[in-house]
Order: sequence, then structure tokens, then C-alpha cells
Amino acid sequence: MSAAPRPIARALISVSDKEGVAEFAGFLADQGVEILSTGGTARLLEEADVPVKEVSRHTGFPEIMDGRVKTLHPKIHGGLLARRDVAGHREAMTDYGIAAIDLLVVNLYPFEETVARGAPAEEIVENIDIGGPAMIRAAAKNHAFVTVVTEPADYTAVRAEMTEFGGITRPETRRALAAKAFARTAAYDAAIARWLTVEVGGPAAMTNPIAVAGRRVAALRYGENPHQQASLYRTGDRRPGVVGARQLQGKELSYNNILDTDAAYELVAMFDRPAAAIIKHANPCGVAIGESLAQAWFKALACDPVSAFGGIVALNRTLDVATAHAIAEIFVEVVIAPDVEPAAAEALAGKKTLRLLAAEAVPDPAEDGLIVRTVAGGLLVQTRDSAGLTAHDLDTVTDRAPTDAELDDLLFAAKVAKHVKSNAIVYAKGGATVGIGAGQTSRVDSARIAARKAADAARAEGESGSRLAGSVAASDAFFPFADGLEVVLDAGATAVIQPGGSVRDREVIDTANRAGAAMLFSGRRSFRH
Repeated sequence: MSAAPRPIARALISVSDKEGVAEFAGFLADQGVEILSTGGTARLLEEADVPVKEVSRHTGFPEIMDGRVKTLHPKIHGGLLARRDVAGHREAMTDYGIAAIDLLVVNLYPFEETVARGAPAEEIVENIDIGGPAMIRAAAKNHAFVTVVTEPADYTAVRAEMTEFGGITRPETRRALAAKAFARTAAYDAAIARWLTVEVGGPAAMTNPIAVAGRRVAALRYGENPHQQASLYRTGDRRPGVVGARQLQGKELSYNNILDTDAAYELVAMFDRPAAAIIKHANPCGVAIGESLAQAWFKALACDPVSAFGGIVALNRTLDVATAHAIAEIFVEVVIAPDVEPAAAEALAGKKTLRLLAAEAVPDPAEDGLIVRTVAGGLLVQTRDSAGLTAHDLDTVTDRAPTDAELDDLLFAAKVAKHVKSNAIVYAKGGATVGIGAGQTSRVDSARIAARKAADAARAEGESGSRLAGSVAASDAFFPFADGLEVVLDAGATAVIQPGGSVRDREVIDTANRAGAAMLFSGRRSFRH
């Protein structure tokens, strides 16, 4: 049988994030609540003229070991864990002088923030909170009687409820706060486990069990579709990109915007020269490198200007004013770059719906990491596809080797194909894509679609010749038959790069030889599902 609800009479407050805590504690004191506290929090409350009792006075035991041991005491955990409706618990409280703690206000040492700023390992270890999570878990377990608050954002709701109900919080509120509390300690422990894993085995280490967690940074308007809910969470991964970028203008990012922006920025990170990529529905519709960012933009846009409308633009150099003016000529949803010149931001300021992001750095395509996806009943975890590709990794399997110009374009096309949904065929010429076929169930269809889109773009610009004449082509996986290669060669490609490994490789190589084309095997598949 549950005990009758009782007003909050005693609170323990010990916070790292001290935002709003003095005001909240002042409210509690005005309600007649006795406040226990520790260290810096106690000093802050005293300076704010809030009556406070040091935990060490309450327990009769001093803080020791540089504060590592201060709340790990039966008078604290007994006060949090005691069931008020169990006679044996009440008797133990009387026998051992344990006073009930009805409200716990604790947020944790800033472990994640300490890791994020690159602090030394010793400092990071000292920011692993022990007493805080223990108290939070105790209070959350006993939420039938104890209210637990783990972030300043909840002060207002708890204050309002205590005001309305005479110092009492509702059971549903305590349960919701307990759920949030356990989620917080789970995420905190996951961040610690991840850091220790990185320290010992690198970010690609897949431990058993694996800890995956994040803190919500935004509740999105909806998910992929308006009837789906969605939120954005930040993990401990410090990789530069859309999550950590500063938004300089525009409305909030949507779920699809975030996915596409991430895909676009990871793609331009592949290139050492100034590069631009335009993404639509997670697939590139134009990618190019150039002597300048503006040149790369115009070359990327030329690949498929129709699909570029409403797309996501990623750049791997600081956005300059010339490129900004060029981008402003069409409608795009998002522009992301490592930085933005003030004049470039001004050039785009008139585009009120355009989201402009500065990511501060470009991600390292060779950096290790984990990719996590959900499946029914579980998680799929794999290492990031961080393997690079150079000319030394390639085998010429045809009678003719590629020219230097073809080789440059082949390596460029292979980098792009790695970021195109499978099955992928990418035609390229002069450091720019000229046709992209993505996500088809047949490689032949991808080759045909890419060729058709190239022809459509040329026709729209009034060009008489074929854009694919003298191009090269990249395939993300081997040609299982010669028919896909035949489409590529008929379209005008003179050199091809593919992984090889088909039982019909000989047939495919012979087809390339009859056409006088060069073919390189990379030995590395780059599926993207």
C-alpha cells in the first residue's frame, strides 16, 4: 500500500551546470525545504543568501580524496532509497538517523565537454562522475517518493507543480523525470565507455556489449515524412559536419536536410583541390573539382542543373563571395562549408529559406569510426569506409593503359562513386561528373540512366555533341556481365575503373580491348546501401 503523497521537505542539490540553480534553490527555501549541498554549489547558494547545509555536516563525514568521496554515504543513499510505505525502511531510518531526501537536483561533471575540447587524459578521468550517477539512479529508482531533476530546463516545471499542489509533485511527473534521469546516466556511461574504447583500441573497436548514446540537441519538425516524429542527437564523435556546424542563417534543418548535408560534406572531403558537390535525396547530382571554388561550383552544376534545384550544396573551402553569388542564382536548401566570408554571407542573406552552415573544419576521409544503423530487433555496426585509393592500388587489365588525364578522372570518378547509392555508375571528364546513375537494381540501368541524364543536360544547354565522348566511367562494384560495360563504352567512355572479381572478368576485359578502352581494377568494392 502506497504512502500518502507528502510535500517535498528536504532537497539535495549538487550541480556542475549552475544555470538557474540559485533561483530554484531560493524558491525551495521559501517553501520551507531544507537544502543539502556540496562544494561549489553550496558556496554559490550561500553567496545568493539561500540557507544551505553542507552534506558533510549532514552525514557527519568529511569530503575526502579531493572530493572523490562526499555523497557516497548511507545517510545520503538511505535518504534517497528508503520506501516510505515499508515499515522496515522507516525503522532503519529511525535507528540510523537517516533523514528522507525528497528532491534530488544533480547534473554531472562535464565529461563529454572535457573530451570535446581535447583535454589531457588525466583531466578527462577526473571528470568521470561517480557520486552523481549513483545518486541519480537511486532517486530515479525510488521515483514513487523522490523527484529527480537532472537538467536546468526542468526547474520551471517542478516549481510550477510544487506551487500548484502545495509542495507535491505528481506521480506521472516523477516517473517522466526518472526516465530522463536513467537516459542521462546511460548516455553518460556510454560516452565514457566510448572514450575508453578509443583510448585503448581506436574508434573502430566493436566492444561486446557496445554502448551507443546521444544527447538531444534538436526536436525536428518531423522525420522523413510529416507524419513521423524525429529528433537530432549529438554523440561523442567530434567529426566535423552538420551536427556541430554553426547555422548562420535560414530556418531550422529538417530530417532530410541533415541526412543530405552529411552525405554532401563527406563527399567533398574526399578531394584535396577546391571541390563542390550538389546532393539530392542522398545522391550526388553534380560533383567537381577546380582551380577555384567558383569554377568547381559551375562544373558541378553543369552535370545536372535540373536535379540541382532544391539540392544541398557542400564545399571544402571557405565560401567566398564569388561562389556565393553564383550559388544564389538558383534555389538550394542548404550550403555547408568549413567557413564563410562575411561578404559571402551577405550575398546569400536575401535567400531567407536557405540554411547556411559553417562547420569550422573538413572531416578527414581516412579517419576511422563506426557507422550504426537500426534493424528490427538490433543494431548493425560497421567501420567507416575510410580506405583511400591511389594510382598504386590499381591494376591495368587491358591492352591499353589509361592516359594521365584519364587516370586523374578515373580516380576522381571512383571517389564520387563511393558516395553514390548502389548500383552506381559515374561518368566524369575534366575533374567533373558528367553523368551519374544511382540506386538501380541493375548496373545496366544505372549506366543507361547516367548516359540519358548527360544527354538531357547537354540538350538543355544547346550542345550538339555528346558530353560523354572521351569521358571515363567508374563502377562501385564489378560488372557481372559485359552488357553494362557495353552501355558505358557505347555512351562514349574511353576508360573504366571497377573492382573486378567477377567470374566473367575475362569476358568484360575482352569487351574493353575490342573497343580500345583502358580498364583498371581496384580490387575494392564501394557499395553504399
